[in-house]
Amino acid sequence: MTINPFEFRTVPSMEMAWGGAKRLGGLIAERFAARTVLLVTDAGLVKAGLIAPIAASLEAAGCSVAIFDRVVPDPPESVLYGCVEEARQVAADIVIGLGGGSSLDIAKLAAVLLSSAQPLAEMYGIGKVQGARVPLVLVPTTAGTGSEVTNISIITTGETTKMGIVSPQLYADFVLLDAELTVGLPQVHTAASGIDAMVHAIEAYTSKHKKNPLSDALGREALRLLGSNLIAACKEPTNRDAREGMLLGAMLAGQAFSNSPVAAVHALAYPLGGHYHITHGLSNALMLGPVLRYNAQEAAPLYAELANVLGFTGSGDATARSEYFVAHMQVLMDESGAPRRLRDVGVTDNSLAMLAADAMKQTRLLVNNPVEVREEDALALYREAF
Repeated sequence: MTINPFEFRTVPSMEMAWGGAKRLGGLIAERFAARTVLLVTDAGLVKAGLIAPIAASLEAAGCSVAIFDRVVPDPPESVLYGCVEEARQVAADIVIGLGGGSSLDIAKLAAVLLSSAQPLAEMYGIGKVQGARVPLVLVPTTAGTGSEVTNISIITTGETTKMGIVSPQLYADFVLLDAELTVGLPQVHTAASGIDAMVHAIEAYTSKHKKNPLSDALGREALRLLGSNLIAACKEPTNRDAREGMLLGAMLAGQAFSNSPVAAVHALAYPLGGHYHITHGLSNALMLGPVLRYNAQEAAPLYAELANVLGFTGSGDATARSEYFVAHMQVLMDESGAPRRLRDVGVTDNSLAMLAADAMKQTRLLVNNPVEVREEDALALYREAF
């Protein structure tokens, strides 16, 4: 087999430990000289009591801690600017992002903007960030986005559009995976974020331009872990094995897709977040079925390989195994308890054409799709999901 040239990057260091967040202060002190911490999170986690013991652990290790808790889902630029302002006021020399993908995305960019004079507007796109950043530590509280190991931040620009910043500076210095932090996640969030992670693995595996053997290996293992633990994590929220399997799977999927990028599911999901504030994981889950069926015309041989990962033991040609794979994903989504149709989450029929036009702006993603998606195709996919 000829191996095409490829590059693979990821974070330099990570640790997985149940309950590790309670020891975060010690883990930071071992690795970094910096002691003035900006902790980036959201108000829900503060209210749930998750943040106080972690801040106490940091303080016990000799750190001073300022907490920025104003991150919201699909964060706009104003949240990022507020975060950087707070970091400057306390002269933070290390940023810790703790939360879902939105908190991690804001933490990544805050760490860059804190030490850079480059305007944010010049950073959008691929490889545009210049200069260094302050030390960055990421601790996910959902098993979903994989943002802790990606070089991507997504920001809402204007009223309804989302834009990505992709750059090596956004890889964290250290990642802590503590699945105990995910135990309190409600079922619908566990389901949506878990399906989001599965989308990352699948889209990385079928990505048109940068598919590579390392991302393939990580994507397969991610899908195995996620597929075998999703329902248990949704139905038994305190199941430690399921929670750890999901968090590890989401991280591996993050490593896969930051090197072999995502495609049409994400391109069609972003307008749903922008216009209807449907969470990123749920909007991916809603679009996954239609896009899988659409892409099967080209991707069937790859879907057939992924069917084996999900436990397909029967015989049959690539088409039959591919059909099993798409059907099995549908069953997992149904059993997870996540909403299944656009109409179930408040999307109106008369907005589908606008969503399709908006999805066309996601050229960074659409070029990776195994099959071309034109505006009329996007509209048909939204209709199918409706």
